[in-house]
Amino acid sequence: MAGDLATQELAALPKAHLHLHFTGSLSVPTLVALAEARDIELPEQLVDSIALDVPADKRGWYRFQRFYDIARAAVQGEDALRTVVRSAAAEDAAEGSRRLELQVDPTSYANSVGGLQPALEIICDEALSASRATGVQVGIVVAASRIRHPFDARTLARLAARHAGQGPGEVCAFGLNNNEWEGDTAEWDGAFRIARRAGLPGVPHGGELRGPGHLAEVVEHLEPTRIGHGVRAVEDPELLGRLVDAGVAFEVCPASNVQLGVYPTLADVPLTTLLDAGARIALGADDPLLFLSRLVDQYRTARDIHGLTDRGLAGLARSSIEASFAADSDKAQWLAEVDAWLAARLSPGPRRSSGGTPAATGHP
Repeated sequence: MAGDLATQELAALPKAHLHLHFTGSLSVPTLVALAEARDIELPEQLVDSIALDVPADKRGWYRFQRFYDIARAAVQGEDALRTVVRSAAAEDAAEGSRRLELQVDPTSYANSVGGLQPALEIICDEALSASRATGVQVGIVVAASRIRHPFDARTLARLAARHAGQGPGEVCAFGLNNNEWEGDTAEWDGAFRIARRAGLPGVPHGGELRGPGHLAEVVEHLEPTRIGHGVRAVEDPELLGRLVDAGVAFEVCPASNVQLGVYPTLADVPLTTLLDAGARIALGADDPLLFLSRLVDQYRTARDIHGLTDRGLAGLARSSIEASFAADSDKAQWLAEVDAWLAARLSPGPRRSSGGTPAATGHP
């Protein structure tokens, strides 16, 4: 992370991180260490920041998935699973996160630790330990994959239900990830019903690779509390209005939108359009291993590119906390800390970095 004052001020802003994938949360050095332990040679494109920063016409889902699969091969065994959780919590602690909801499909790691249940138990156990060690409250989102059978998702939902709760080390939600173009969304409704009966809210991906028509299917069949991404809702104002009115929160990941070729530049990500529509937004880093952009970088984008002032940035941080699945008492404490951050920034002092010009409407 850069050491400039403005970046330090963004890291000091209390926030929640609600969209971060398991292997994708790693730093390159940590991935290299895990690969060396398994005697795996990683391709240059995965460990070289210049090679990872590909031109716009080379970006897309399949390139991303290929490298994610290579990285995941190095994350096998109990020590590796614990390393991922511990590293993610430490990175978030450095960026001012009070709550991390780390998303994982245990299926990807089950064979290396003796099954689905041991995999999730290890991850939850380390999430509890990492929460105590770092001060970042780590909850787990169990997510099914669109490239696996919907019946597999029901198995995961039942497993998640046995670990359900709001606290650190507990499963706080159920998701659906991977390529949005795969599968019939309606076929996963059974898994989400199982999760809801156990008190687990739905946080499926939608509205990034595919447009508002597909997002409407996700909303109809999976009844989400939050949407992973959802940025394409701006293409259908009526759908966007319904989501806002229903209180569905958007996990917006600007770096992901650009690196997957959804938008050509960070300036094209419709952050201010969503804010002007009244959407609740939680900024997320998605997969910093491959996108070379962590949580504070998303807030820097909001400030430097989309023109949000300190008050607007504090509003984003508040939304992220409110949209988390932490206990109300914890949220109240963190929201008070956001207010204190903003009050300190607005009070007269020797220097205050505004970090950009005010946006036109709705987010001064």
